[in-house]
Amino acid sequence: MAIIGDTFREAISRKVFIFFFGISTFVIILFFLFFSLSSVEGMIGMMNLSEDKNSIRSIIIGIQVFIIGPLYAGGLFLSIFSASSFIPNMLEKGTIDLLLSKPISRLTLLIGKFLGGTLIVLLNIAYLVFAIWLMISLKFDIWNLEFLTTIILITYIFMIFYILMMFIGILTQSSIFAMIISYLVFFIFSPILAYRENITTSLITSSVGKFIINVVYYIIPQTSELGGITLDIAAGVAVINWIPLITTTIWGIVMFASTVYIFQRKNF
Repeated sequence: MAIIGDTFREAISRKVFIFFFGISTFVIILFFLFFSLSSVEGMIGMMNLSEDKNSIRSIIIGIQVFIIGPLYAGGLFLSIFSASSFIPNMLEKGTIDLLLSKPISRLTLLIGKFLGGTLIVLLNIAYLVFAIWLMISLKFDIWNLEFLTTIILITYIFMIFYILMMFIGILTQSSIFAMIISYLVFFIFSPILAYRENITTSLITSSVGKFIINVVYYIIPQTSELGGITLDIAAGVAVINWIPLITTTIWGIVMFASTVYIFQRKNF
């Protein structure tokens, strides 16, 4: 608990938590103004829908799916930016010496930092998503609880990236490098590899090339597929393929265990 609290104090002192909270509040204000200035009847008329409950519900689901995509990308972008410095800052000379002099294990130290960073992001994501969900629900008087489950999924995906940043941060003690690698995986590698079947069918003909593509696909987090799962859940659509969640979870466990092992053996 002390380490978690220390992580919160660090986030506040470095304006990380305040910056994240400020961006979330700004987005909430924009949505509040939009819903205050628009009418349900106007939206129904613009979309040529009848005023029955099913039509209104389809509007809500469409709006929520439209919103959750940018929230997913923007929320994770800010989360990675906010949390990338936690581990490198902890490893600074003087800070790590003080922490290791305390009667706590290195595993406890890492878990505390992990939980602290995750809790900071969870609070901000929950604040943003819940506020938007509440405004939409009050506006249309239809309460789609599935939308709230995206809080858990977005936080979970952040946890995967946080593990990656912890691993890189301990190896390099560089927050910039950890952030860049995470962004490359999130915005480039994972989206490209999500189409690996098309790539291996149309562009790569050699068996060695196909094998390499498939291996790389399974050794990095499958965040693009998890983003698709998030959209399906927000839309109330049954998720057919849970394999990306399973393989990414296994990846996270292995990576966290590797991070702990390296941290245990590292000299400071």
